[in-house]
Amino acid sequence: MNTPNTPDTPAAPVDARKDSLIEYPSQFPIKVMGANVDGFVTAVTHTARQFDPGFDASTIELRDSKAGNYLGVTITVTATSREQLDDLYRALSSHPMVKVVL
Repeated sequence: MNTPNTPDTPAAPVDARKDSLIEYPSQFPIKVMGANVDGFVTAVTHTARQFDPGFDASTIELRDSKAGNYLGVTITVTATSREQLDDLYRALSSHPMVKVVL
């Protein structure tokens, strides 16, 4: 008797869209924290546009930390795939001005 996924039975192809809880395309908010310095919001905006050419900077939400040393920036991108989101998270996380990406 053959059971699923034995060497005699090839595994079904994996559809990455079914592995995700996100339905694409969709509006996807990302929170980015960094030092409250000149150029931080511009850097986040530039990075967002690399992965979402239609990114609307007017939707950015800003929140200062209690002491004002840090700035939270919420961007909402049009997510088209898990790969796009993963690449965007990696780009933001590796940026020298960024402390945290959620």
